[in-house]
Amino acid sequence: MAAACAQLCLRSRGLCSTASTWQHYLQVRHCIIVTKESAKISNGLFISGSHTGFQTRLKWKQQMCHYNDFTAKYLTTKAKENKYTEDLSRTDIVAYKATHMPTTDPQPISQNKISLDLDAAGEFSALEEISDEEAVSISIPSSMPSASTSLRDYVDKSETLAKLVQLGVNLFKLEQKPNVGSMLLRLDFNTDVAPRLLFLKEIGVEDSRFSYIITHNPFILTESLENLQARVNYLKSKKFSSETVASMVSRAPHLLNFSVKRIDNRLAFYQQQLKLSASNTRNILARLPRLLCGSLEPVKENLKVCQIELGFKENEIQHIVIAVPKVLTANKRKLTQTFDFLHNTMKVPHYLITKFPQVLNTKYLRLRERHLFLEYLGKAQYDPTLPNYISLDRLVSLPDDTFCTELALATLEDFYLFQKML
Repeated sequence: MAAACAQLCLRSRGLCSTASTWQHYLQVRHCIIVTKESAKISNGLFISGSHTGFQTRLKWKQQMCHYNDFTAKYLTTKAKENKYTEDLSRTDIVAYKATHMPTTDPQPISQNKISLDLDAAGEFSALEEISDEEAVSISIPSSMPSASTSLRDYVDKSETLAKLVQLGVNLFKLEQKPNVGSMLLRLDFNTDVAPRLLFLKEIGVEDSRFSYIITHNPFILTESLENLQARVNYLKSKKFSSETVASMVSRAPHLLNFSVKRIDNRLAFYQQQLKLSASNTRNILARLPRLLCGSLEPVKENLKVCQIELGFKENEIQHIVIAVPKVLTANKRKLTQTFDFLHNTMKVPHYLITKFPQVLNTKYLRLRERHLFLEYLGKAQYDPTLPNYISLDRLVSLPDDTFCTELALATLEDFYLFQKML
């Protein structure tokens, strides 16, 4: 009942206040209009004369005094109304609490609890000075960056990336590959990475090769252990020794990502294309295991180049490939350029190139400089049936100082001076 009466009083009081406000507005507006008119008259716009001007000024002062008195009365009345409204509001709050709030007394709060709450509040104050030891001990919850273009932003947040960096893995190379960064962040080191590393160690891969393998083939961390073991068992069934398998995996990181069927097809391809025995095929692949991982198209093209463009016979190609397997993956332009200089400039026949196939794998500039220097000295003689014969193998394999003293019979300074003249 008290609350209803209080609300009714507030409404009636608000109406009275509104009416008084409107009355004050009308009176002030009247005063302003009269003041403006008086000002006009005093300026002499319509009436002139000293007596009239004096009466006008007197009337204007009376109007202003009346206006000031009325304004003061209004402000005093408004302050009383606000105080009365505030008192009524407090009465309503008390009445509401008495009606709706439970009558049971609240539990007393002990002094100890109050002191604990104050201490807890003070502990997290941003204005309180703390010591250096306390500042260092503050732990900040780690949070993964929502997006980044570099894996280094996640190293401090990801245990897997931190352990891979400790192993020596090159994160810069990994982040250049599509989808590798998100894949690594999803891996758990203990359940995903560690078992694969233990597997590599068990098959004979050295610890120092782990970083090279993961840097070049991070997807080995997603292969199942059963598939990895099956591929290793297949290579061993083809009479590759355990040491050879470990060496092949270390130098060809993608090897264990290929299925058993694909590896078997590659072995059959090289044996059929080169018409080699199983032993020679294993020998080639053990020395250059990336032949099992790369594309077969460059290999087919190089075999055709050696046979059609360079003019080697089938048995000569077999001998060259067994001695230098890199010929199968060599750059076609480089291979033809080196052969052209050997055969057409140095006048070396096919059978001598077949006998020393390492010359096809040498740098073209190295071969050209040494031949021209020998030719300048009159010692460029590569026919084994003639005197002062110079072996092609020694021509390209010896270091500069040995080449000068043993083959060219000149000083190293002379050779360097000749190189500047080219």
